[in-house]
Amino acid sequence: MKTHRFVFVILLIFLLEAAAVIFFMGREEKPSQDVAAVNKIVKTLENDWDQTARAEDVQKKDNVAKADHAKERKAALEPFDYVVIDNSGTVLFKTREHLSETISQAISHRDTILDVKQSEAVVGKVIFYNSWAENSAARKRSAVLCLLLLLLIQAAVLAGYAAGLYRKLVKPFRKLEGFAERIAGGNLDIPLEMDRQNLFGAFTESFDIMRAELKKARLAQAKADAEKKELVAKLSHDIKTPVASIKAASEVGSALAESARMQENYAQIIQKADQINSLVTNLFTATLEELQELTVAPGDMESSELTCMLENADYLHRAGVCAIPPCLVWADRFRLQQVFDNIFANSYKYADTAIRVQAERTGSRLVVEIEDEGGGLPEEELLFIKEKFRRGSNARGIEGAGLGLFISNYFMEAMDGAFTVENGEKGLRVGVAVLLSGIR
Repeated sequence: MKTHRFVFVILLIFLLEAAAVIFFMGREEKPSQDVAAVNKIVKTLENDWDQTARAEDVQKKDNVAKADHAKERKAALEPFDYVVIDNSGTVLFKTREHLSETISQAISHRDTILDVKQSEAVVGKVIFYNSWAENSAARKRSAVLCLLLLLLIQAAVLAGYAAGLYRKLVKPFRKLEGFAERIAGGNLDIPLEMDRQNLFGAFTESFDIMRAELKKARLAQAKADAEKKELVAKLSHDIKTPVASIKAASEVGSALAESARMQENYAQIIQKADQINSLVTNLFTATLEELQELTVAPGDMESSELTCMLENADYLHRAGVCAIPPCLVWADRFRLQQVFDNIFANSYKYADTAIRVQAERTGSRLVVEIEDEGGGLPEEELLFIKEKFRRGSNARGIEGAGLGLFISNYFMEAMDGAFTVENGEKGLRVGVAVLLSGIR
């Protein structure tokens, strides 16, 4: 309900209440007896006073008199209730029970008392019942009922307006309160329900836009942090290689040094190299522990997309075109591309030969095998080659972090897939098993 309509309705009800009060309080009680009809009844009783004991005859004549008078007034008169008593107070006749039977009762009840005369002498009295009390009570009941009805209507209007205020004002603010608690708790995924028809629709929409921007900023920050951690891990490991070379050269120089001073200098270089290596190892280890927080978000994707991923990873074109069985797989495109990149980079670095790629569906998975012709690794090295910081014996003299296979294995496990490393016919064979969609 609009505000101006509500004010109009409340004012209208107030005016009706005031009018009802003025009407019922200003209404005066008028005599209910018809004077002419009353006089006719008295005249009839005076004429037939000798037969007043016969109440039926008096009543009949009274009814006839009233009927005649009704014709004269052209309206029907209600029958009068009255009591006839003689001078001694004996009740001679009454129209019904529970009427005033004494003069004192009649006076207290405000009844009309008239004398009945015979030859100018008062022989009795007629007490006409005054319905003022009943009419007054009926009027009060009508006033009370009218006021109660108006008050009920007013209460209903107020209740409706209060419900509207709750829906338009209080409820949106309570939603904002719960929304703020979720935001403070870090839950940025649940949007804020909006009602554009609401008075605060634009206000709540602005809050939801804020939530979306916060979520976007948080995702961007998480991505940037992950990239920084990966960069720090790689750089930390890459620093270890020149440090190891410095240490090895210093050891050789110390062995060939002719003077004690030169040996001391070389020993100091070796000590500092060990210190640098220790610090880099600590930094590297701490960064790797946080790599577990890298986000992996798999979803449905066509297997044909793997062809493009393999071509992107094989930038030296060492592998031929591979036919991928058509199916729907469950994987993270970005992380799966990283896995293929690591495999081909290792093959370029350590084998530097042609590469064979084949793919086939095996049970509930699509398996892609990538094999080089570099001769493979000793069987004992295959057991730990997927661990971090582990490198094969063929890695001597070649820069590397020993993280490629470790991170690739982590990504594939996070996608409910599998990552295997084994010796093939001519070299190292790496298997990437991606889960088919609908199997999870």
